[in-house]
Amino acid sequence: PVMAIFRAKEIAQFSDAELVKNEEKLQLELIQHYGKVSAGGAPENPGKIQEVRRTIARIKTEQTKRQA
Repeated sequence: PVMAIFRAKEIAQFSDAELVKNEEKLQLELIQHYGKVSAGGAPENPGKIQEVRRTIARIKTEQTKRQA
């Protein structure tokens, strides 16, 4: 299951619940990618891991902004 990569403007429009839900989905996807790599397989799309990590960071940044 490949999640979409969200930009900061899109993330800003999510509700708090959507932020949490999307972050959980992306974390799972990241674990799956790391699992493939650790099993000895080359990732089919090496840039995907970095994009997923960046999207998680964008979500966390938005959550921090809303707490302030």
